[in-house]
Amino acid sequence: MTDWKLPWTGGCRCDRVRFRVTTPPLITMACHCRGCQRMSASAFSLSLLTLSSGFELTAGEPVIGGLHGPNRHFHCPHCKSWMFGRPDGLDHLVVIRPTMLDDPTWFAPFIETATAEKLPWASTPAKYSFPDLPPPERYGPLIEDFAARGPRPA
Repeated sequence: MTDWKLPWTGGCRCDRVRFRVTTPPLITMACHCRGCQRMSASAFSLSLLTLSSGFELTAGEPVIGGLHGPNRHFHCPHCKSWMFGRPDGLDHLVVIRPTMLDDPTWFAPFIETATAEKLPWASTPAKYSFPDLPPPERYGPLIEDFAARGPRPA
C-alpha cells in the first residue's frame, strides 16, 4: 500500500537519538500488562510493529533499559525515553513507541493485549482485544486485516 506517507522520522524527548521508518507498520497495538504499565508510567503502552529492514537510527546510540534479557527495550542514554524494542528470536521485527514519531497523530491501536491486567477505567479504540497475547495462528489474519483497514496518516 502506498497510503502510509512514508518515510517517517522520530526521536526521543531530547532529540539526541533519531530514527527513520521506511516500511509500513504490520500492526498497531496497546498493551495493558503490568510490565508495560510500570515501564510507561501509564495505563498501557503503545506499539507499532514494523520490519527491521525499514527502521534505521539516524542519530545517537540508544542503550538497553527496561528489559535486559532476550527481549530488549532501547532508551535514549540522556533523557531515558523508551523508544523501541527488539523481540527475542524475531530479529526481522522492531517494536516502535509511536509517540516517538514526529507526527503520531494518526496512530490508533488496532489490537489491545493483556486486557486481563488492564486498569478498570482504561479503554482504547482497538478493534480486537485479547486477555493475554493473541495465539500465534491469529497474527497472520490480524496483520492482513490491519493492512486492509488499519489507521493511516491523514
